Amino acid sequence: LPGPPFTHQQTPRKMVYYGQTSCEQDTERYLDVVKYVFSCYKKEVPLVINTMGWVKGEGLLLLIDIIRLLSPSHVVQMDMCDWKAMPPLTPEHVHLSAGLHTKGKQQPKCKQLDVSAAESWKCSEGEDVSAPQYKLLYVHPEFPRAGVAGEARVHSGILRDMSILGYLGHLQYPDIGAVLPLHSLVPYQVPFSAVALRVIHTDVAPTNIMYAVNASWVGLCCIPDEIRSQTDGPVLLTQTPICDCLGFGIVRGVDMEKKLYHILTPVPPENLRLVNCLLLGNIAIPNCVLVGQQGIEGEIPYVTSDYNYSI
Repeated sequence: LPGPPFTHQQTPRKMVYYGQTSCEQDTERYLDVVKYVFSCYKKEVPLVINTMGWVKGEGLLLLIDIIRLLSPSHVVQMDMCDWKAMPPLTPEHVHLSAGLHTKGKQQPKCKQLDVSAAESWKCSEGEDVSAPQYKLLYVHPEFPRAGVAGEARVHSGILRDMSILGYLGHLQYPDIGAVLPLHSLVPYQVPFSAVALRVIHTDVAPTNIMYAVNASWVGLCCIPDEIRSQTDGPVLLTQTPICDCLGFGIVRGVDMEKKLYHILTPVPPENLRLVNCLLLGNIAIPNCVLVGQQGIEGEIPYVTSDYNYSI
């Protein structure tokens, strides 16, 4: 509320690095992440759940899943002028509708069951048969162009870049007037054997994993398992863990001879001691960070300027 989010960032109580800007590719993991984060809510203060703007097709079904899973006391639904694609999310509608991964209450069929059979059917299905108890606050704007779709994706990309830049701003020394380029800041040295690696959004061959990780934005995470390395190479996870993320960093370089990652991060050292996993997602370092570095002459690493548009 006080202003753009990138101007007043705070460290969250609980955070998971999902690693993608949209959850379309893996909605099951998205719901697992939501449940994991929600599990730490102690109910001592009110909680506002800011849902996504994806409310068409599977997005609407996913929203029904989230309402069913989190059992809110109030749902605020903001409609768009002259847009009737989304039904009012009344408790009755959510109760009867199937979500993407959860079932709705089935309407009674023509054949009547006796009470005992009906009770055993409910138990065997394992579904919560009680209707959700929340109040729907429905807001319908009367002015045109309220919530026009299509512009959000561009704005969200700009805001994401600004958030990353705001986060990287914590790397700067407060007592130096000039903004230092990233290549002049001293990184942490992290042994290969100290952290496990996982690329979230795609499959990468182990032989190419260092090419993917170098010069990348990574989530600094903590998994409960002990890291055990059989070789002196990188430790690779076969599945994406759902675990605490303590912050973010940039893999500034990889030293293959000394088996070290060079990582820039503003996460304080007392929290870095808990980090034992690096998660690489589909979140890119803003272009201006790579293109706008001072003191670089000639071709910039990891920036392609000469390529064929017809490919």
